[in-house]
Amino acid sequence: MTGAAESAPPVARVPVLNAANGLTLLRLVLVPVFAASVVASGMTHTGWRIAACLIFAFASMTDLVDGWIARRFGLVTSVGKVADPIADKALTGAALVLLSVYDRLPWWVTVLILVRELGITGLRFWVIRHGVIAASRGGKLKTALQILAIAWYLWPMPAALAAVGPWIMAAAVLVTVVTGFDYVAQALRLRRPRS
Repeated sequence: MTGAAESAPPVARVPVLNAANGLTLLRLVLVPVFAASVVASGMTHTGWRIAACLIFAFASMTDLVDGWIARRFGLVTSVGKVADPIADKALTGAALVLLSVYDRLPWWVTVLILVRELGITGLRFWVIRHGVIAASRGGKLKTALQILAIAWYLWPMPAALAAVGPWIMAAAVLVTVVTGFDYVAQALRLRRPRS
């Protein structure tokens, strides 16, 4: 005689210390290294600017890789779900603040993006009992544009190419605002009482 308990497959526990979470932790560790490189460059020293840009690009790439690894190999953990967006916001936030400190980016752009990012993170926690606000295609485009714009500002471009940076950042700001409103609408739909 076999019971239902015997036929149910055992639930595998995902270890917190895994490759995906390791990359997220690496991204967090790289934030102060990146910031120190920007400060060392003073946004005038070519070698340090290149180093800062490469560190930023590498750290940004870990965000794509850790998510893929977590989904592909079933390594999604609660710790990863919380740590991943924190690492993303820390990296992007540090870059934006430093670009504004060195007068490469207007402060209103930095404040607008950071308020949106923190606001959406708060919204996700606000509706978490009702559902998950998944990253949309617009959200992924926003992230890609922000990374490209920041990297463009960091790299010591010739004057003609440097002029392209504000246009990329303008596109990033536009998509940031539009997707922000979309996420708010999703949150309100999730919180609406079901009849």
